Amino acid sequence: MNAPARPPRRLESYVCGGWTPGRADGQPLLDAATGETVAFIDSSGIDFAAVLDHGRRVAGPKLRAMSFHDRAAMLKALGLALMEMKEEFYAESLHTGATRPDGWVDIEGGIGTMLTFASKGRRELPNARVLTDGDVEPLSKDQSFSAQHILTPLHGVAVHINAFNFPVWGMLEKIGPTLLAGVPCVVKPASQTAYLTELVVRRIIGTGLLPEGALQLICGSVGDLLDHVTGQDAVTFTGSAATGRKLKAHPAVIANSTRFTMEADSLNAAILGPDAVPGTPEFDLFVKEVAREMTVKAGQKCTAIRRVMAPRALTEPLIAALRDRLAKTAVGLPGAEGTRMGPLASLAQRDEVRARVRDLQAVAEIVAGDPGAVTLATGDADRGAFLNPVLLYADKPFAAGPVHEVEAFGPVSTVLPYDDLDEAIALSHLGKGSLVASVFTDDKAVAEEVVLGLAPFHGRVMIGNRLSAKTSTGHGSPLAGLVHGGPGRAGGGEEMGGIRGVKHYMQRTAVQGAPRLLSAVTGRWIEGADVQHGTHPFRKSLAELKIGDQLVTESRVVTQEDVEHFAHFTGDTFYAHMDADAAKANPFFEDRVVHGYLIASFAAGLFVEPNPGPVLANYGVDNLRFLTPVYFGDSLQVRLTCKEITPRATADHGEVRWDCRVTNQEGAVVAQYDVLTMVAKTWPPVPAAG
Repeated sequence: MNAPARPPRRLESYVCGGWTPGRADGQPLLDAATGETVAFIDSSGIDFAAVLDHGRRVAGPKLRAMSFHDRAAMLKALGLALMEMKEEFYAESLHTGATRPDGWVDIEGGIGTMLTFASKGRRELPNARVLTDGDVEPLSKDQSFSAQHILTPLHGVAVHINAFNFPVWGMLEKIGPTLLAGVPCVVKPASQTAYLTELVVRRIIGTGLLPEGALQLICGSVGDLLDHVTGQDAVTFTGSAATGRKLKAHPAVIANSTRFTMEADSLNAAILGPDAVPGTPEFDLFVKEVAREMTVKAGQKCTAIRRVMAPRALTEPLIAALRDRLAKTAVGLPGAEGTRMGPLASLAQRDEVRARVRDLQAVAEIVAGDPGAVTLATGDADRGAFLNPVLLYADKPFAAGPVHEVEAFGPVSTVLPYDDLDEAIALSHLGKGSLVASVFTDDKAVAEEVVLGLAPFHGRVMIGNRLSAKTSTGHGSPLAGLVHGGPGRAGGGEEMGGIRGVKHYMQRTAVQGAPRLLSAVTGRWIEGADVQHGTHPFRKSLAELKIGDQLVTESRVVTQEDVEHFAHFTGDTFYAHMDADAAKANPFFEDRVVHGYLIASFAAGLFVEPNPGPVLANYGVDNLRFLTPVYFGDSLQVRLTCKEITPRATADHGEVRWDCRVTNQEGAVVAQYDVLTMVAKTWPPVPAAG
């Protein structure tokens, strides 16, 4: 079954706090499979300057007042709420031509991406409003003047202009990092599938989880919106390179240096390694991956494989294997049982793909599929935008200009032969920059040579082989933790990439000043900032502990007996600790030296308060460095300072980072590191009710 027929609805924009229809009747949007009218879209009459002002003035201050953890919790709650509504989205998605698996990538993939950003926000960002970037830069010998790079949210709005192929994922993968950064969003979906985006936004607004103005939606043209962007705004665009270049060159974008990120045309390549001959797992995996990338979303993916490169001697068996696999792809109504590939998004899109296939035929021959005749399991070829998968072959790949210039945005790929790996890499470069490339090989030398050759021209490179086959997410799957973007033709931008994607919506600023004032700005203690002594810091709960609380311990002398006992007890009998002549021959030491880990162990013995208390656990150390050798008879002293406090919003404890500095009897620093502990919010713990 396809989506049931229903009266077409008139899409509305959500702007300035309300749902607003356009003034005109609007453009009809058709079901991709049946040709029936799904909705009408129009945005005439909207005051686009007011839309941006609403986001900046109403939502911006509310989002910036929240901590990263607050915003992460908001995204998590929103993602979980949307997941409960997913069946409604799947039903609407059928109108776009998406099968259930296609819809899963778009709907649950998009929600999952948002949830990943929520998780990363809680795990990788502080429970604060300011993000420090890099180490403190000392600017004076007496530590009275230092600098710290910080990241703070832009005071503008992020305008996200999205493509038609992923109406849910395309929105959520952008608003996730934007909202986590503390910046409001204006989303403009591509008109053809905007009815699905509008439905999701309606449900988002209905949850009441976002501050008013944090998310606005424009259904239809953006009019003069870009005339009003400033240097505090950001614009992202996904779509054709021609449109992207036009937007990037908008006078206001140029005049105000507005941040602009583009993800555009991409002639992605997949390379079959010379070792991946028929009968190997890599050959079979390659065939499966190419066929999947041609047919998922009917090939309407910015990451789909457009150019298939194989050793010349393997092209014949490869084409035969692909032809057999593609012939089994049942094309039809996306909701019908057994359908493997639905239609393209519209009849106009089908016409566009057929025209691009004709361009490719100038240099390549069709070896599978007929773009002019459609074989359907279900559906009407005259009403739906159906197209069978089309595979081409270009025997002279370096002379096949259109193959490296023209993107047929549908179930179309071209096989290109190569004679050696240098040729394969050179062919991939002819695409002038892509989002992703892949190489299928089980040979380490091939993997090294190809990946290093591909990397400068691609945003992501995937290696496929037998070992990762069961767990691999595949060539065409952008992941929240990885960069999605690419150089050159692909737009020259980056999205996602974990916290890198969040930082795109923040301003990096170098702040210089006295350490005590820098510490006040960042909420993080640095050398030279204020300290407080008194009660042992380990006796303080989060309710009592303050940044700068410090303990200076007594000293402890390290003896030869200590070192030898530690060596034999742990098994660490490295010569520098046990053999005086060998140690003296070492260019770093004057005699036998104390184990670094013994120094860290003695340091813990000096600063730990052993009784039960608010410090619940030690969960590691960061940046441990041994800076000065310690010899028998040297004494150790520890200075422990509360460096950073990160309460967990949903737990009765938080994380505390301690600056630990170990010095010898001459005041030289012998070890420096951060100690990480879990500390109770209150002590004694408050008994659970009941």
